Amino acid sequence: MAVYALTGFSLVSLLSFGYLSWDWMKPSLVADVATDPMEKSLPPTFTRPPHIIFILTDDQGYHDIGYHGSDIQTPTLDRLAAEGVKLENYYIQPICTPSRSQLITGRYQIHTGLQHSIIRPRQPNCLPLDQVTLPQKLQEAGYSTHMVGKWHLGFYKKECLPTRRGFDTFLGSLTGNVDYYTYDNCDGPGVCGYDLHEGEDVAWDQSGKYSTFLYAQRVSKILASHSPKEPIFIYVAFQAVHTPLQSPKEYIYRYRSMGNVARRKYAAMVTCMDEAVKNITWALKKYGYYDNSVIVFSTDNGGQTFSGGSNWPLRGRKGTYWEGGVRGIGFVHSPLIKRKRRTSWALVHITDWYPTLVSLARGNLSNVQGLDGYDVWPAISEGKESPRTEILHNIDPLYNHAKYGSLEDGFGIWNTAVQASIRVGEWKLLTGDPGYSDWIPPQTLTNFPGSWWNLERLTDGLRKSVWLFNITADPYERYDLSEQRSDVVRTLLMRLVHYNRTAIPVRYPAENPRAHPDFNGGAWGPWASEDDGEEWEGGREPLKSRNKKKKKCKICKLRSFFRKLNTRLMSNRI
Repeated sequence: MAVYALTGFSLVSLLSFGYLSWDWMKPSLVADVATDPMEKSLPPTFTRPPHIIFILTDDQGYHDIGYHGSDIQTPTLDRLAAEGVKLENYYIQPICTPSRSQLITGRYQIHTGLQHSIIRPRQPNCLPLDQVTLPQKLQEAGYSTHMVGKWHLGFYKKECLPTRRGFDTFLGSLTGNVDYYTYDNCDGPGVCGYDLHEGEDVAWDQSGKYSTFLYAQRVSKILASHSPKEPIFIYVAFQAVHTPLQSPKEYIYRYRSMGNVARRKYAAMVTCMDEAVKNITWALKKYGYYDNSVIVFSTDNGGQTFSGGSNWPLRGRKGTYWEGGVRGIGFVHSPLIKRKRRTSWALVHITDWYPTLVSLARGNLSNVQGLDGYDVWPAISEGKESPRTEILHNIDPLYNHAKYGSLEDGFGIWNTAVQASIRVGEWKLLTGDPGYSDWIPPQTLTNFPGSWWNLERLTDGLRKSVWLFNITADPYERYDLSEQRSDVVRTLLMRLVHYNRTAIPVRYPAENPRAHPDFNGGAWGPWASEDDGEEWEGGREPLKSRNKKKKKCKICKLRSFFRKLNTRLMSNRI
């Protein structure tokens, strides 16, 4: 079939990369910097705990970086990765909240109760308050901790906010997606509110500033005001390149030859984010942090293919447990790495950053029980074997059960209707409904999507609820071996049973009407009191209180109207 021919072509592009004709150290539109004060790096040293910069991008596809053969320009990321260690066996989660929760806690979703979907704006839910977070452990080790960008780990109580979970400062959004200029977010018709916060206050004065620019500038300010003699941790969770597809006009112009409009805007957003990373790196050098720093770059999930993203040649997309949903872009750049300029095939999962970074910071992990992550720094820095041999991608008992799954199909030990996925060694098993399963080439055609590859989807996966792949030999998941290797299927099903015994109940409460932004001055923010229990679902507001807040809503809507009007007049956007 044509699909298989394209896969052969993509392998060549996947393994090839080159530097674009772009001056990586040239100041960009994101920040104004004059000269580089540190042209040459000092020898690696661990005399002091390193400064840690963790950069997380949102919905960036596996294919959407220069060194994976992309048509999108990412010269900064390409160079940082080339000079560091590329992680080509790196796994994340298929959607936003799960990846972020596992990064912050070092635990699988089944061990935090967040194994189903995401935390939605009106849910009385957040990262469990009994979890000791990564920034809290770094604070214990003497670090100054800062977060810039998207939180998406719940905010219904003040105790859930980033500044209560280990971050000294916070500038960003609490919900899952906002307008890049106005910072408005609608969670359904008529349920809209402003979502940009400075600490625990609403940052009304920042409206109109493109978020990628704003966040990069904030990181630079943090570095300028801090002493490089004291360790610092900055978690930069870019909103980019999640929808809505918005970018400054000058970036879109670079991709004017792209026929697909969504891909064109998406590409512009990726390149803009790449420049933001350039300026963060520049600031590290300018203010004296770089030589004792570790920069970690990670995506949070696979790309959303109908919004311009591409995971080619991997199967699937964001929201699925196919490789296109869970295999991430990742690399580490640091003068402290012993074996630089190489590609690592060590198995690494997003939960591994918790113990890895705490160990680098010389923090104490002896009092943290039940971590699912491993310290993978020796594998990254020295090329040693990864301590990780398996990954539980997830077990979601609430997801729609597969129509043709059964306990019988699972040898009487596992109901294959349940959505689950696990990797053990070179084998990967999926049960239930793994999600949209096409192989989708980059969206370069004007009329994309077409229909020719859907024929392959229609003839694959019918009346099935179990898939098995040798993911090392078949990274594109084209050859299902579940019938030929029933022995391996049985072994991996037993591992699912093992993990399921350790799972805690799913935390997915009903939405609460008190969360409506109209009750909070027009902004998303905490609505439950500190006395309410963690699982509180609340009820209706007293009538007197509701009426009072509805009066404020009229002012809020008027202010929102003029804010949007001003933004459209003052900003260059398409």
